[in-house]
Amino acid sequence: MKEQAIDNKELILALEELEKEKGIKKEYLLESIETALVTAYKRNFDSLENVRVEMDKKTGATHVYSVKEVVKKVENKDIQISVKEAQKINPDLKDGDNLETEIIPRNFGRIAAQTAKQVIIQKLRELEREIIFTEFNDRKGEIVSGLIQKADHNIVVMDLGKLEGVMPTKEQIPTEHYKVNDKVKAYVLDVEKGAKGAPQVIVSRSHPDFVRKLLEFEIPEIYEGVIEIKSVSRDPGNRSKVAVYSPDPNIDPVGSCVGQKGVRIQNVINELNGEKIDVIEWNEDPSIYIASALLPAQILAVDIKEEEKFAQVIVPDDQLSLAIGKAGQNARLAARLTNWKIDIKSETQFREMIMNTPKEETETEEKE
Repeated sequence: MKEQAIDNKELILALEELEKEKGIKKEYLLESIETALVTAYKRNFDSLENVRVEMDKKTGATHVYSVKEVVKKVENKDIQISVKEAQKINPDLKDGDNLETEIIPRNFGRIAAQTAKQVIIQKLRELEREIIFTEFNDRKGEIVSGLIQKADHNIVVMDLGKLEGVMPTKEQIPTEHYKVNDKVKAYVLDVEKGAKGAPQVIVSRSHPDFVRKLLEFEIPEIYEGVIEIKSVSRDPGNRSKVAVYSPDPNIDPVGSCVGQKGVRIQNVINELNGEKIDVIEWNEDPSIYIASALLPAQILAVDIKEEEKFAQVIVPDDQLSLAIGKAGQNARLAARLTNWKIDIKSETQFREMIMNTPKEETETEEKE
C-alpha cells in the first residue's frame, strides 16, 4: 500500500486568518500543533516509540515519522535499530545516527484535526489572557472601581469587568466592612499570573498610594503637577498625613488641597469612610518639616542630628499627649512621613534630662 500524508489545507487557511486577525504567527501555531500531535499519537496508539510530527506550512499535510537510534546492539526495539537493519534502508547510516521512517497511523487524520482545534483554542485563550494582563499591568498604580463579588474575613473579590480584583486582608482597611454588591474603589497594587496563566489583579484600599491617587483625582493642581505630594504616611481607617509642596510661591499647597471650607479634602475623607487626613507643607529644612508633621501639636523646639536622621522635639507640657497621639499614632505617622527618628519630650522632661546629664557630657556636646 502506498503511504499517504494527511492533508488539511483548511487548517492552513484558518491559521493564516488567525495571523491576520489576532497577530499569532502561523509558524508558532504549527510548532505548537506538531508538539501536541506527538503527545496525541503516543496517547492514542499507546506507543513507546519516539516519533516526530511535521506539518507542511503550505498544504497542512501532516507527516508522522518513527525515530530510532542506530546502535550496534539493540536493547529496546521501540527506540533502537541495529546498524545491520538500518543499513538495509540506508547504507550510509552508522552507529549513533537516527533513522526516520514515515508511518501512516490509522484514523490519525481525525485525531490530528481534533488536536489542532484544541491547540488553537488554547493559544487563543493564552493570547486573550496576555492582552488582559498587559492592559491591567499598564494600569498598575491606578484606581479602579468594581462590585464586590465575595467578602469574608480573609479575602475580598471585586468584579473589574474583564477579570477579578483580589484584596487580601492586609490590603483591606481594618475599620471597613465589605458586603457583596457594594461598589468600591481600590488601588491596583500588582498584576500576577495565576496557576493556570490567568491574570490576577491585586488591589488595595490600605496602601498609602491609594490616598495619594485619590488626592490626585480630586485636586487638579496635583494632577497638573503644580502641587507635588512629597510623602504619605498612613494608619488605614484612622489617620493619614500628607506632605505637599509647590515651587510657586503664589500657591498655598495646603489650602489648595483642603479647599474652601474643606470641601476638596472632605471628598477624599468620605471615600475613606471618615479616615482623618492631615495635610502639611513640606519644607527642605528638616526642623520646620518635622514640626509641621507633628501637627496639630504645638512645638517649642526641634534639635536635629543630621547624620543619624534623629530629631529631639520639645513641646509644652500640655501638648505632650497630643504630639505623641493615641497609642503613639501621631508621632509614628510623623516619623514615617519625614523618614526621621523622632523623640518627643515635654518641656519639664527636657529640663530634668539636662539637669541629670553629667556636666562633662554637656560641655562635650557644646564643643561639638
